[in-house]
Amino acid sequence: MAVMGRSADKVRFAVLGCGLISRIHLEGIHQTEEAELAAVCDVNESAARQAGEAHGVPYYTSYEEMIKNDDIDVVTICTPSGMHPEQTIMAARAGKHVLVEKPIAIRLEDIDRMIQACQAHNVLMGTIFPRRMAPAAQYVKRFIAEGRLGKLSLCTAIIKPYREQSYYDSAGWRGTWKLDGGGVLMNQGIHSIDLLQWIAGPAEVRYSKADHVLRDIEVEDTAVIVLEFAHGAIGTIEATTTAYKQPAHQLIFHGERDTIILTEDHITTMAIVGEEFEVPQFEPFKTIPDGHRMQIRDMALAVREGRSPLVTGEDARISLEMILKAYEFWK
Repeated sequence: MAVMGRSADKVRFAVLGCGLISRIHLEGIHQTEEAELAAVCDVNESAARQAGEAHGVPYYTSYEEMIKNDDIDVVTICTPSGMHPEQTIMAARAGKHVLVEKPIAIRLEDIDRMIQACQAHNVLMGTIFPRRMAPAAQYVKRFIAEGRLGKLSLCTAIIKPYREQSYYDSAGWRGTWKLDGGGVLMNQGIHSIDLLQWIAGPAEVRYSKADHVLRDIEVEDTAVIVLEFAHGAIGTIEATTTAYKQPAHQLIFHGERDTIILTEDHITTMAIVGEEFEVPQFEPFKTIPDGHRMQIRDMALAVREGRSPLVTGEDARISLEMILKAYEFWK
């Protein structure tokens, strides 16, 4: 899987989809010493041309043509969620590694096909869950894994990224089952759902309630989920895009000895029973763009070193399975 014939040994990335999130990927590639931008692609010629000219690389309107380029090592997929599976499989067949925006897919059978295709063609597949890169989140995960919280009792994700109706109206695929795959849980909430189970351990969905309460969309703008963790703790997920001026993402962990609250990417509460404890300080971190940049660098290193990326397709399958199980109670 090592990259051959590169002056300066850079891994060459192509970006598929030149919408809003692609800008973060493009800048992340430029800021990564081990990576280099090779091409961009979008079916919208104006968007493709603008991105290509802005970054000084060839642009394509045909994905099929772009992946014929032998000078591309990794395709970063930034298209609507429902398009990810076929685009990933095409890249794998062309011998390209893939880094896929969340959600990696909107059906479990599609993730399985993506994983199988990448394995069959000996390429890597990573998915974007940048909140895992936060030093505070990694610290909390270690703290809990070491048993310093004691037995967990209640683990909660509160997800309240505000989205007006205009957000959904801005693109025809937003808020649809076919291409968005769901609403606040699938699009915005999947980050916190992934982080909750990654930190606190595997969990099963026991009940959920969801609906489009305020927004004129096919999918949910509001949802509540009840979880049961493998270690016996109870979990809850509260999610909505209708809460104005609230923290977008918050995780709360209660245990025998401690309460820990992660707000966005920072520890805002850490209280240990019978003990004075200072909240540790970390280097400044923002999910966007820092988490994306770190995952892009990790992907470049994974290609060079012939190892799996930090967040794999198999990892992405876990949170998707939880969300789809929650939807079964609604549909």
